Amino acid sequence: MKTLCRDEVNCTTHGTMHHCSDCLKSFTKIAVLKRHQRIHTGEKLNHCDQCEKSFTHQSSLKRHQHIHTGEKPYQCEQCGKSFTHQRHLLRHEHIHTGEKPYHCKQCGISFTQQGHLRLHQRIHTGEKPYHCEHCGKSFNRQSSVKRHQDIHTGEKPYHCKQCGKSFTQQGHLRLHQRIHTGEKPYHCEQCGKSFTQQSTLESHQRIHTGEKPYHCKQCGKSFSAQSPLLSHKQSHTGQKLYLCGKCGRSYV
Repeated sequence: MKTLCRDEVNCTTHGTMHHCSDCLKSFTKIAVLKRHQRIHTGEKLNHCDQCEKSFTHQSSLKRHQHIHTGEKPYQCEQCGKSFTHQRHLLRHEHIHTGEKPYHCKQCGISFTQQGHLRLHQRIHTGEKPYHCEHCGKSFNRQSSVKRHQDIHTGEKPYHCKQCGKSFTQQGHLRLHQRIHTGEKPYHCEQCGKSFTQQSTLESHQRIHTGEKPYHCKQCGKSFSAQSPLLSHKQSHTGQKLYLCGKCGRSYV
């Protein structure tokens, strides 16, 4: 015979599982099932009183509120850097361990973050899911389309305090400031060489891995970087191509 717990919040029907009618997942507690069902209904009962964003779970709301409070409860034991979310700390810790758990099945290159692997895979698939609403050009990274859109607006809100130069993006300003500071935070684990940009490090690492992800569609020849591919294409077209150092696009 079934017995019921009197605590309504943690109500458990002993010996009985509660099934979600939408996805057939099972739960021992009715309250947990109800919480789960909000994923399907879209119901968001937990509201942020500072920005009015809503969340399905209270834990998600608490994590979100760290943005407003500035609280960073997750600290790296090795360097002391703090983070608002645990997943950001775990991602950061790969820098110290050197662990690269995400592998590309097509070329074997490994990454510390799943997001970096997904971005890399677009080199192989040719996928460009981000589109400029002004001119319709497509890009494989969201940051690239944002960078491109500044061409249309002409806005340069980020200024270098040392030399007064202005930039369309904060990331460009940070890169520029390394000219003044000499900072080279991206290090090659195999030879120790350092670089100002992660993209430059990734290009350099192909010397060690032998990876050549850029392919000529006309003859199939492969290259480790985009610029030699563009130079090679001239042998087919006879046109001189110019590569933009900021957005990576090529022009005649």
